[in-house]
Amino acid sequence: MKTHSKSFSQLALIGSTASGKTALSIELAQKTNAYILSLDSLAIYKKIDIVSAKPTPEERQGIRHFGIDIIYPDENFDVNTYISLYHKVRQQCKEDGKNLIIVGGTSFYLKILIEGISIMPKISDSTKKEASTHLKSLNKTYQWLDKLDHTYMAHIASADRYRIEKALSIYLETGLTPTEYFTLHPPQPVIKEPLPLYQITWEREILKERIALRTQLMLNDGLIDEVCMLEKKYSRAPNSMKSIGIKETLAYLDGCYDKEMLTQKITTNTARLAKRQNTFNNSQFNNVVKGSVEVLKKKMLLSMNYGIQG
Repeated sequence: MKTHSKSFSQLALIGSTASGKTALSIELAQKTNAYILSLDSLAIYKKIDIVSAKPTPEERQGIRHFGIDIIYPDENFDVNTYISLYHKVRQQCKEDGKNLIIVGGTSFYLKILIEGISIMPKISDSTKKEASTHLKSLNKTYQWLDKLDHTYMAHIASADRYRIEKALSIYLETGLTPTEYFTLHPPQPVIKEPLPLYQITWEREILKERIALRTQLMLNDGLIDEVCMLEKKYSRAPNSMKSIGIKETLAYLDGCYDKEMLTQKITTNTARLAKRQNTFNNSQFNNVVKGSVEVLKKKMLLSMNYGIQG
């Protein structure tokens, strides 16, 4: 990335929860004239502030953030939300003469931006109505689709209504099996240029200590009160209310365990999430520069100064 230039440059910073991505990205953005795009499946929600560990307005240090406080906890989103966000922030960066730092807590969305997704056909009302009739017998519909396209359906559970409906709708609308359709409509990358990738790494035990500390800070900052407010306003039904930190607090409010156990449950489940995130990052991305916060800071600043274009 080259600062003080009309050219647009971008890079991505990934790492597990509690790895220090937020603070590092803000520091880098200050030094490199950049905006930040957050790829975090919890920070996208308004009102979910403490649980998501999103940076406060003060912590953002005047850096413009995208991908934070976009929708309410009872609203749904999918990968297309992040694709639209990326196009919006990229355009804004170019208009404002800014670079871009993509910070991926939920790296799956970064993978989608890099590799793309196939464009789905527009599903007509008549097809939706026909699909609804078929889905009244979910298992029968699954078996029928499996005979039509075993290759595709082999990766879908027989009770996964959402994906069964998607496969069914493609077939009813286009007359093509999902495999045939996606062969004709392969994924198109959203980010078409090479994207420099950096990953913060920690020794497992030190990361666990960081997670434990952050859990305690969240509780001190009013985590329980936030979850009470969220439940009162949005109920327990939305998917967002099943997130780590929220579900354990709801169990605590139900009297399932005491505050000490609440702290332990959140810490343990967050550590498991961190392990899954690291496994995903290590298996899904190539040519990633890995290291500690301090090591990456130096390397990222160096790459920006040399003007790696994106």
